[in-house]
Amino acid sequence: MLPGDGIGPEVIDAALKVLPGGLDLVHIDAGAERWLRSGQAFGDDDLDVIKSCDALLMGAVGDPRVPDGILERGIIIRLRQELDLYVNLRPFPELGITIVRENTEGPYSGVGGRDGDTATEVNVNTVPGVRRCVRYAFELAKERAERLTLVHKTNVLVHAGALWREVTDDMASSFPDVPVDYAHADAAAYHLVREPGRYDVIVTDNLFGDLLSDLAAGLAGGLGAAASANLHPEPATRPTRCLGLFEPVHGTAPDIAGKGLADSAGAVTAARMLVDALEAEPATA
Repeated sequence: MLPGDGIGPEVIDAALKVLPGGLDLVHIDAGAERWLRSGQAFGDDDLDVIKSCDALLMGAVGDPRVPDGILERGIIIRLRQELDLYVNLRPFPELGITIVRENTEGPYSGVGGRDGDTATEVNVNTVPGVRRCVRYAFELAKERAERLTLVHKTNVLVHAGALWREVTDDMASSFPDVPVDYAHADAAAYHLVREPGRYDVIVTDNLFGDLLSDLAAGLAGGLGAAASANLHPEPATRPTRCLGLFEPVHGTAPDIAGKGLADSAGAVTAARMLVDALEAEPATA
């Protein structure tokens, strides 16, 4: 468990109460306070410990006293990439929607830079990376007898959009019982607000998935109640023992930290998702 910053320790403490007995809990000291104390927010030794565990329960990270990117990229995005947690799963049962977000590529890949007045963030998409995420979404839709909607911006992001569309269309032939459609990301945001029932399983890239899942959380009762799982769902290809990172999707809310006002529902849901994922693991994993 990595309690995180702000209200993170409070909500993770509440979430621990729903975990079954007999688990060996390992505490990871990482985040803002450690960075302020030592200049390091997260180390290679912490990563090695997490790799050796079955799963990670994590609170939000972020603090206004720490420059942007140090905690977010240095901890959570690093974990997603180094543990190869390529699926970000965000269920919204109140809406009947599940968002499957590609978690290791796209604009969050970390490729880009700053050259004077020009800043670039490269949107990296690969066929293998997109295919494995789309396959997971198809399998989820098939299991639930639901339809799958690809969300992107093929009319503007013509290279990445075409790749996502081609992979999805190609894979659809292997899942003939799954209805498939497409929506531009801006249109999907509009329809989520006006008519969320038109969607079941949404599959999309890293950036669009981030934005749409927060929008869906607002419709479903607020970020405090929302949770996500960052998964490498295939034991055979998993690079480490850790099957995933489970977290509430809200921020650290430093203005209410320590006041007993934090909503722990998202963290509790994340803990339950963690238990469900552990129980679903094959015996040979």
